[in-house]
Amino acid sequence: EKKRSLQLFCCFAALSLCMAAVVIANLNGKWSGVIHTPDGNSLEAVYNFNVDGEKLTGVVSSPMGEITLENGKVKDNNFSFSVNVSGTDYPHTGKAYTDSCAVDIDFGSGQSSHVVLKRVK
Repeated sequence: EKKRSLQLFCCFAALSLCMAAVVIANLNGKWSGVIHTPDGNSLEAVYNFNVDGEKLTGVVSSPMGEITLENGKVKDNNFSFSVNVSGTDYPHTGKAYTDSCAVDIDFGSGQSSHVVLKRVK
């Protein structure tokens, strides 16, 4: 009975790890969405993510140019990074799903934006 319980636990743990790896792996690639800034403007953006273990790198592209992601981290299906625009850091925190990502951008002074990114196919 004890051996059976241990086997079931090991199978469940292995399955959980595989499922987490699938979600993390799914963050790789291009994701697009519209950022609504605190001043009322909207900005089309494409994020190109690359996950290596718990490290997240990549770039975000918009009509204003391309910016490298900084301090990127991934833990399970949660991720974070910041982008620096004209000397100001904008922290991003998000959660990855199968075909979308929910991202919150901190613009400072209590202002933020919630963005839903969809996978670019």
